[in-house]
Amino acid sequence: MNEKQLLGRITVDPKVMVGKPVIRGTRLTVEYVLNQLAHGATVEEILQEYKGLKPEDIQACILFATKALESTEFMPLAMEPA
Repeated sequence: MNEKQLLGRITVDPKVMVGKPVIRGTRLTVEYVLNQLAHGATVEEILQEYKGLKPEDIQACILFATKALESTEFMPLAMEPA
């Protein structure tokens, strides 16, 4: 599946989840899926919890986040003590 097809699995609609990016046809936000992964959930666990999802949906969330961060400049959150 190419990037365009993967990104097509993510949609943004102001009437769904206050306009946050979601997996098409669901109310699962990209943020929620990434948070689950960041806290140790496996792709398999997420797929078991949400039966309609496919592995490509999880992959699309990761790609969407990557694309969203490409042009972002970061500043340190806090200065570490010397």
